[in-house]
Amino acid sequence: MITAEKTQAFFRSDFIPFTKANLSIASSPVLYGLSVYTVFNAAWNEEKQYSVIFRLEDHYKRLLNSAKIMDFHSFAMEWPYEKFEKTMLELLKLNKISEDVLVRVTVFVDELMAGTKIHDLKNSLSAYIYPKGQILSKDGVNLCVSSWVRNLDNSIPSRAKVNGGYINSSLMKNEALLNGYDDAIALDEHGHVTESTVANIFLIKDGKLITPGQSTDILEGITRGTVIRLAQELGAETIERSVDRSELYICDEAFICGSSADIIPVVSIDKRIIGDGKVGKVTKKLTKMYTETTRGNNKNHKNWCTIVVN
Repeated sequence: MITAEKTQAFFRSDFIPFTKANLSIASSPVLYGLSVYTVFNAAWNEEKQYSVIFRLEDHYKRLLNSAKIMDFHSFAMEWPYEKFEKTMLELLKLNKISEDVLVRVTVFVDELMAGTKIHDLKNSLSAYIYPKGQILSKDGVNLCVSSWVRNLDNSIPSRAKVNGGYINSSLMKNEALLNGYDDAIALDEHGHVTESTVANIFLIKDGKLITPGQSTDILEGITRGTVIRLAQELGAETIERSVDRSELYICDEAFICGSSADIIPVVSIDKRIIGDGKVGKVTKKLTKMYTETTRGNNKNHKNWCTIVVN
């Protein structure tokens, strides 16, 4: 299995050993969390002997939007999509990937002791590879509603994937683990459901998918968008709206989803059993479709896949 420490990373303007891709303790990302990122899948297709990057252009667009929100002004000029794509492909080829991996790409303020300033400061990019692994059990997870409130759009925008904003998620995750749960669900200031610490959430009720709307302080997940499209192909309607806490307890199925997590069934929330406490039928179907799609085996969505041959 590949380990990040033994790979080549991209840092600022070149490929270098992962262990040498370091920032100063006085840098803006370290001191103030002034960086944005995205994580994308590169799934290994054993039969065809190549890697499949899933929705690379969409990940680039989200990274670009995060940079715009944070006023990282030079990223768009210095990193057009063609350059970004070429660099990501070179990174995977250079490391001769032959297993499922994740690639984390970060845009950061590359200055020392600059204070909390952002505008007109230098921006740089880094990217590294690490094993996909399994961050949560695909057999199902037990969640709780966190006592911490989701950070607000006019505070630290959830729509921007800002590294510093994940303090909020870390506090929720820590609380959940200390109380014997696998992960937490965040509510917004109005008491509406937003998402888990690292993934969007879907409820299934009477055959329909329900998920918090984009104005509910959520990250507009790429996996979330994929699930909505796949559900449509299954003939299942998806409703995007505000979701009350009590709805969590009476749904027929629930799952969370994200690029790092894939699709993870939820078997209980606040110790209330969801459905019959097993992985639901709709969740199973969507999981199968999602896995096939991310490996390039869904002919309807070949345009989402970028092939990388070593």
